[in-house]
Amino acid sequence: MTRLLLSAAALAISLAAAPAFAQDAGQNAELSDPGGEKVNQLIVYGNDVCPESASGEITVCARKPEEERYRIPEPLRGLDQPQSEAWANKVQAYETVGKFGTLSCSPVGAGGSLGCTQQLINKAYAEKANGSEVRFSELIQAEREKRLSTIDADAAADQARVEEAEKAYFEQRKRQAAEQDAAEGAAGADKTTSPAK
Repeated sequence: MTRLLLSAAALAISLAAAPAFAQDAGQNAELSDPGGEKVNQLIVYGNDVCPESASGEITVCARKPEEERYRIPEPLRGLDQPQSEAWANKVQAYETVGKFGTLSCSPVGAGGSLGCTQQLINKAYAEKANGSEVRFSELIQAEREKRLSTIDADAAADQARVEEAEKAYFEQRKRQAAEQDAAEGAAGADKTTSPAK
């Protein structure tokens, strides 16, 4: 009996600790991009400062107005009310009244229910395309293009600095060689002009 109670207690403790371990793993997980950079996606409100990107990291901030800070996210606000539906959608709904048969998503006719899945898929894609939520993939791509646009200019500037340093180095070596040759020539001339003893 004691073993049963101990094993039940151990099971309860492990089940209670599992969500905590899962949360820690989720918070420390890094989102990395196929390009190899770490991507930090943030939503900032009002005049909040977007943190600077570190090396090897892309920080993308989506800015929303200050009044959106404590509001329910826009996709969850219940905009599917009949009052907010456009007249064009209502008219389009009237066009399909009486449509039945194969792929019509109606209980009438042979194969009427076969079109329901396709209608759900089409509706999901339309909502995704016209959604007002933040599109982080587009912001990440824009940030990557902004970084890549300066790579050529930075590389050209670095190359120019390296070439200047090489030119200055070789000129200094030439001067030193010329001074050394002049010093050796002067020492040789002193030996030939000095009187013999």
